[in-house]
Amino acid sequence: MTRQPHILWADDEIDILKSHILFLEGKDYKVTGVNSGNEAIEEIEKTAFDVVFLDENMPGLNGIKTLQIIKDMRPHLPVIMITKSEEEHIMEEAIGSKISDYLIKPVNPNQILLAVKKVLDGKRLLSEKAMLDYQKEFREIGIKLMGRMDIELWYEVYNRLVFWDIELRNSEDQSMQDILNMQFEDANRQFGKFIESNYESWVGASEDPGVPLLSHRVLPSILPNVITGANGRPVYLVVIDNLRLDQWQTIAPQLKDLFRTKENKSYLSILPTATQYARNALFAGMMPADIHRLTPEYWRSEEDEGSKNQFEKELLNSLLNRIGVEGKTSYHKVTNLAAGKKLADSFHETKGETLTTVVYNFVDMLSHARTDMDVIKELADDEAAYRSLTLTWFEHSALKELFEKMAENGGRVIVTTDHGTVRVKNEIKVKGDRSTNSNLRYKLGKNLGYNADEVFECLDPEKFGLPRPNLSTGYVFARDKDFFVYPNNYHQFVKYFKDTFQHGGVSLEEMVVPLAILDAK
Repeated sequence: MTRQPHILWADDEIDILKSHILFLEGKDYKVTGVNSGNEAIEEIEKTAFDVVFLDENMPGLNGIKTLQIIKDMRPHLPVIMITKSEEEHIMEEAIGSKISDYLIKPVNPNQILLAVKKVLDGKRLLSEKAMLDYQKEFREIGIKLMGRMDIELWYEVYNRLVFWDIELRNSEDQSMQDILNMQFEDANRQFGKFIESNYESWVGASEDPGVPLLSHRVLPSILPNVITGANGRPVYLVVIDNLRLDQWQTIAPQLKDLFRTKENKSYLSILPTATQYARNALFAGMMPADIHRLTPEYWRSEEDEGSKNQFEKELLNSLLNRIGVEGKTSYHKVTNLAAGKKLADSFHETKGETLTTVVYNFVDMLSHARTDMDVIKELADDEAAYRSLTLTWFEHSALKELFEKMAENGGRVIVTTDHGTVRVKNEIKVKGDRSTNSNLRYKLGKNLGYNADEVFECLDPEKFGLPRPNLSTGYVFARDKDFFVYPNNYHQFVKYFKDTFQHGGVSLEEMVVPLAILDAK
């Protein structure tokens, strides 16, 4: 049986409102009436209400003060303010205290009912509409997946799947979310086949218009035009490490008051979808094999100690010289809060630069922390929670402060990432010697043992634009939601890594990544 919604109504003339209360009770709402703000607070302390009607002009503890106390006690309890006054400062104060709605006296019963339904049933009605809309689009997406897909169609389908994942997470109907999950899994299987059929030819192509924009072609293809089109305004390149498309779509609304979106598209991360390969390729404007061959001093192999991305600045400066970017530039890598605050405090020093590059590593750290720390696993136990945690971080981050300063400077901002991440589910056995790398989504080595049907195999790394430490080195990539586990301590590692977010392999979440161009308002 559905619980009867319970309304608290606080008004110093509550007796005069008896007919309104009876009307609501006739519509199957339970109503408790009180005469003052103090009584309202006492009731809230002992009873769980679904919504509060609050008279603004009560003697003693008035509506605004009562509202502030209620929000301190129950931040998420919806409050509808009722007032005789239309004075702007009163409304601003009430709205600033996060009221759900307000009504101007005199109010009639239907106004009251509509306000209650909007607050209490709004989420349900939106959820129902979202489910109906997805049901309509489910078939359209399915038809596209069964047809001949090019990369632009894949971008479109993935964007729609991400959109519905965000929308349906608010739904109380788990069955519809399950259907979306199945369609997402089907899309990832088809995408994996698409990549395996075409990736080698894309790496070898150069100017073919049908070839997707891959990591190493991003900056050479967009930077000159972005800088020229900025007409002297500062240009900022912001690379947020390990940022999924759904995470970007979650934090992007936080920037809408600062920037207008000039362009919002995707590009395809190279394989392996790992920082050592994808971000070095992004900054170098070259595939890893070419970095290794032409500038070996800037490449670190899997076996080398320390960071594999310690020469990003040098690679980027070399690229800027090659593509003819003139003027002063700077590069900044932020790996912790202190570094972010320091950069924000000194950001005025970038004035006059043609290009300012900021690499922000927090999302990557969050991904690793979620694997290693139980408390983060609990806070981000699925994609929706992972997005929510990313948003909470961003709202209070130095990165948001940096975006504000870029907007103050009237800048044009390129926002992108090097690769995404996928939540892994299915373990795949791989054998390797001591020199085999430890990544869970790709392996390279001399004597790898695996079932070829379970992996995307690359026996000739040069055709994938990858370094080849020795003649017998090959690479294998995990598909969909698979992850690689060694036979030793097999069950222990499966338990530890299952449901963690990993990168390096072939999936929509890892390979299709955001690329946005924003102009300060």
